Amino acid sequence: MGLAVALAAVPAQAPVEPAAQNQAFEAFLADVRTEALAKGLKADTLDRAFQDLTPAPVVVARDRNQPELVQSLDAYLAQRLTKRTIATAREMADHHRALLERVEAEFGVPRALMVAIWGLESNFGRFTGSYPTIQALATLAFDNRRPLFRTELLDALTMIDRGLVTPDAMKGSWAGAMGQPQFMPSSFLKHAVDFDGDGTIDIWESPADVFGSMASYLKDKGWTKGERWGREVVVSRAAEAVIDRRVPMRTAGCRATRAMTVERPLAEWAKMGVTLTGGRKLPVAALDASLVKGARRSFLVYRNYEAIIDYNCSHSYALAAALLSDLMPE
Repeated sequence: MGLAVALAAVPAQAPVEPAAQNQAFEAFLADVRTEALAKGLKADTLDRAFQDLTPAPVVVARDRNQPELVQSLDAYLAQRLTKRTIATAREMADHHRALLERVEAEFGVPRALMVAIWGLESNFGRFTGSYPTIQALATLAFDNRRPLFRTELLDALTMIDRGLVTPDAMKGSWAGAMGQPQFMPSSFLKHAVDFDGDGTIDIWESPADVFGSMASYLKDKGWTKGERWGREVVVSRAAEAVIDRRVPMRTAGCRATRAMTVERPLAEWAKMGVTLTGGRKLPVAALDASLVKGARRSFLVYRNYEAIIDYNCSHSYALAAALLSDLMPE
């Protein structure tokens, strides 16, 4: 999801009687309303947003069965990097070439990566989600009691309060991600841009605002112009044994960040026996890299990769976007 947010599976809870659940949900909304009013949001905004609002059980079910969490890296990549997806990505990159070149010139993010993320997030703009955002976020915040979703709910209400979008038009994924880039409300408020200059930010229908907002996000998260995201590598059993002794895993950050090693210079990875595919030597470059390992494929990733991980904290997702971008012509 354009999300820039790490979602984690939550253990199933014991069934609750419908009447008791409705009463608890109403109490939850009342508490959110009190907080929103204290933040300066208008009462009529909350009246419109909460009118006839009920939890959505399907949202809870989707939250506990995310493909990035239940699929292996190899299965995820195989399912998404199909010939059809690659062909469509190339067609879309060519169709939007002039616009993408302007966005790349402004933000320094490669147009191929923008198209790859766009493809993964919304099937190249074809599906942006049909879940009412307020209902989805309220359901998740209520069900899991996670501060993340309560904060996103308040940001969504802020968007409505500022007149940036109407409640009826505010639709997206089951997790509250919106529009073609699948931005969470917090990401919209921080990073979305009016790239077409028409006075509104429309990540649902305006290609310029969609690509501009994605590039704005990645630049804000540290994308460095002219650098690669990483490379696929080969880690022999002997090299793996050395790495296990010498290179610790990260201990901070989201789930995916903790599933990669700390950074080491490329020269050090080479000394430990890591090579490129085909037995080729690692490039001589003054870059630090972290190792990401799947069951069959391994990658050394650079700092630009971390901007993609910030967009969606999943190695399956980030590697799919990165690899798809590499399969498109310059």
